[in-house]
Amino acid sequence: MILVTGATGTVGGAVARRLAGTGEDVRALVRAPETARLPAGVDVVRGDLSDPASVEAAMHGIDGVFLVWPLPEAAPVVPVLEAVRLHAERIAYLSSAGVEPDAEEQGDPITETHAGVERAIATSGLAWTAVRAGGFAANDLAWTEELSGGGSAVRTPFPEARRAVVHENDLADVAIHALTTEGHAGRAYTVTGPEMLSETERVHILGEVIGRPLKTERMDPDEARARLTAAGLPAEAAEGILEAHRTFSDPAHTEDLHTAEEVTGLPPRAYRQWAADHADAFR
Repeated sequence: MILVTGATGTVGGAVARRLAGTGEDVRALVRAPETARLPAGVDVVRGDLSDPASVEAAMHGIDGVFLVWPLPEAAPVVPVLEAVRLHAERIAYLSSAGVEPDAEEQGDPITETHAGVERAIATSGLAWTAVRAGGFAANDLAWTEELSGGGSAVRTPFPEARRAVVHENDLADVAIHALTTEGHAGRAYTVTGPEMLSETERVHILGEVIGRPLKTERMDPDEARARLTAAGLPAEAAEGILEAHRTFSDPAHTEDLHTAEEVTGLPPRAYRQWAADHADAFR
């Protein structure tokens, strides 16, 4: 049986659904089981990664764990890993493509946390795999506020920012391979989408999929910063996000493409597929 954390989120939810769809025994650790919307057959238990005792209680009968780390610091993961190690052998961790494993310091606080969790997992005694995600296509769901109900424009400070955003199902497939097949222990897989697209290009594709023309409009970075902090992000994290998008907007910016196919052998999902899978959210 595999324990999935973050199962009510985008990637964790994809892992739980896809595992359940293959007939694998799945347990989901969630803070509020009464509101979790997961497939029939998934064993939903109450727990919180900030409470290692609740993790240990959920671990009985578990062979492998898919870990999404939600806390802003890495240190609290150590007792969680100790609880996992009492029962399981394998762990797959959803990390970031921005992690530079040999660097003393990472480029921003979020990546610093991912790197710290990776280091803790590597010394935990578990057979570990890091799934280093590129940009999440699912971040574009933030556009539903402007587009659902007939909206036609996405306001963004960096419409020319280009990334190879990745479908959550591709990330899930890599994690599932790591947890259910041999040969992935001690490996770190960077997983991107198959194509570099700007925010404007993604908005246009989304418009084609939902059947109405869409466009981007430039937002002042100060307004974007204010929105991020109003949503609860620390000022340092908000500035890190804006600085990263400035980098992505450089015409010389490119990303090495490493798709799920390198691990799964299956063709990666293009952004148009992601848009089709989520089209109803934007209508």
